[in-house]
Amino acid sequence: MTRLSPDPACREIVEVVTDYLEDRMPAEDRAIFEQHLGICRGCRNYLEQMRQTIRASGAPHDESLAPEKNDELVRLFRGWKSRK
Repeated sequence: MTRLSPDPACREIVEVVTDYLEDRMPAEDRAIFEQHLGICRGCRNYLEQMRQTIRASGAPHDESLAPEKNDELVRLFRGWKSRK
């Protein structure tokens, strides 16, 4: 799990928004995340957009995705992350 820096940039916040929404973030990082939200309207908007997307699409379930498609998505995501 990625740890947040004490004064994170918006890009860092965006990268951990899923951990925040799924309550998988350590308390210290959660406090840093929420402090950033208090001063950054862009990140607050992004968080709300993510919440709306989740509500609109529903939560995906591992079993709803064929194993080969899951593997493909993981491979694509890893490739995308490595290009940044």
